[in-house]
Amino acid sequence: MAEQLIGRVTHYFTNIGVAVIEVVKGGLEVGDKIHIKGSTSDFEQAIDSMQVEHQEVKKAKKGDMFGLKVAQHAREGDEVYKAA
Repeated sequence: MAEQLIGRVTHYFTNIGVAVIEVVKGGLEVGDKIHIKGSTSDFEQAIDSMQVEHQEVKKAKKGDMFGLKVAQHAREGDEVYKAA
């Protein structure tokens, strides 16, 4: 199965290494593997935890925005794919 575009990074907090991701299609849940790709970003990681308004959530659906601690620097506009 090929990667599926699932969302985009809307903000990145450098001091804490957290990206805010907006889900634009489908959904994500804890345990899913994602691929963040942009002009200078290109890395994969598993979702260990996600937060909405500082509250832990297990899944996010289309239209939701959530915070995710990322392994590398992400940038606004980077695309988020659900890895195969």
